[in-house]
Amino acid sequence: MKILCWNTDDAVWKHWNQVINVSASMVRTESFEAAYDVLSASGGALSYCFIYLGDSAFSQQVEGVVRLCSDFPTQKIIVFPNQASQAAAARLFSAGVNGQCAPYIGKDQLELVLSVIDAGEIWGGKAFIQQLIMQSPSISASSVLSDKLADLSEREHKVAEGISRGLSNKEIALEMSITERTIKAHLTSIFKKTGTKDRLSLALLVKG
Repeated sequence: MKILCWNTDDAVWKHWNQVINVSASMVRTESFEAAYDVLSASGGALSYCFIYLGDSAFSQQVEGVVRLCSDFPTQKIIVFPNQASQAAAARLFSAGVNGQCAPYIGKDQLELVLSVIDAGEIWGGKAFIQQLIMQSPSISASSVLSDKLADLSEREHKVAEGISRGLSNKEIALEMSITERTIKAHLTSIFKKTGTKDRLSLALLVKG
């Protein structure tokens, strides 16, 4: 496992070295340009990209992450902001980051985060993700749905609409009178057809 770490804080870097699996190989960079160069040369060989967002030039770093997400869409990127900013988090998750964690995350928690991301989900705290979905502007009734949604079946449209309202699989299953297992199967198909990778990106797509 090889991890690129864009990290400008020596204390946080030392902590990461203590909580990361000993079998992992970590490469540290301290600037956007250096991180971009490593990603460009990696050929997809990096398992993850960890990015520490310090207080200095925070907004500039956030935009740097957005650029990385755009230029390296298949790279798993996890941000570790030193300050709480819902606006920044919404910007980052909308851009495609896979997770957001505290800089001084514990070893067991980090292992859980990586396992969740490897399973195709995003990490940011369920309540926070639900809040982002609920606060996203809804499409109007007259809006034309994205071409990416055109291939969905009627049932898949209903599932996607439920996701956009922040409902859980269980709640959608109850509404549609089908099993949670069927909902999961529909979601797998929906993600494939729409090119989305998680509930948040699907919800944002449906909401336009």
